[in-house]
Amino acid sequence: MTITVAAGIGLVPILSYDAMPYDAMPHARVHPADAGPDDAGPDGAAADDPFGAACRIGVDGSWVTAYCHNPYPDTDHVRLHIECVRWWDLDSDSAPVAAGPAQTVRLAGRCWNAVGTAWISHRKEG
Repeated sequence: MTITVAAGIGLVPILSYDAMPYDAMPHARVHPADAGPDDAGPDGAAADDPFGAACRIGVDGSWVTAYCHNPYPDTDHVRLHIECVRWWDLDSDSAPVAAGPAQTVRLAGRCWNAVGTAWISHRKEG
């Protein structure tokens, strides 16, 4: 039994975000203090319900790759938004991708020439 468990653990590569092959930067999470009136409890106070996947965005030339990990129990719908440098290069917004509890998702996109900025937006399921 111990050998089986040890062998099973050995098959799963464990990489921290620092070991990933892209230049990553963190993205702020959405906290209850930022919640609107729809998220308020019966007494008017915001629910103590943390939300928002932690995302790392990397740019390699004209390509953008983002990895978002959701550590919370609520599903986070994340979207990658890319603004290109050149006026003729079309900016893009990805379709929403559901990051379920304890799930990591990958989003990717590109510009034809050069990337100006890239960010992730978050939306609760519902």
